[in-house]
Amino acid sequence: MIILYSFIDENRHKFLMDRYLNAFPEDFKKDILKYRRWQDAQLSLLGRVLLEHGLNAHYGIRGAEIGRLSNNKPFLKGHTVHFNISHSKNLVACAIADYPIGIDIEFSDDSINYLDFQFQMTAGEFEEIHQSEDKINSFFTYWTKKEAVLKAEGSGMMIPLDSFEILNNECLIEGKKFFTKEFFIDKRYHCCIASEEFTVVNKSICFELFQN
Repeated sequence: MIILYSFIDENRHKFLMDRYLNAFPEDFKKDILKYRRWQDAQLSLLGRVLLEHGLNAHYGIRGAEIGRLSNNKPFLKGHTVHFNISHSKNLVACAIADYPIGIDIEFSDDSINYLDFQFQMTAGEFEEIHQSEDKINSFFTYWTKKEAVLKAEGSGMMIPLDSFEILNNECLIEGKKFFTKEFFIDKRYHCCIASEEFTVVNKSICFELFQN
């Protein structure tokens, strides 16, 4: 498994658009050009650039076509390699693996009130956050783990967040066990991956900063 990440940069926005946008299919180009904020356009574009770079550099795959499953989850047509992309604030990351993988990154926003999300937590999760010394840190640790697991499972928000609980970085969803692992990119962000593959999730991860 590899994880590639990049921070967006307004000063390089035109350069990035000029360099990469025309390399992608027309439908993707149209989606990018619909964004009104440069931040959203660049996050979406760089997510795809990270994927293409990772597939080419680490898996020898070029020009892969992306399709969507019935649940709208994207996949690589004609390949058994899996990927997942997440972005928050000014950071975008892409995980690529030989097995289903979920990744979630969240900017640590001090203005968040964790009480607003109590209905999405189990009683045990809420109590852990509520009793912690750093409630913001505890909340985002909870949130990224839950989101990463949902993305690895593939059903997305069809599964309520309060319907499963992660204990010791493990959880069960409809009889399937998932494992989570936090990782560090930047002190302002919380990051987590999830998969059914325990041995791979818990061994060393290859991080790569994409130099755009």
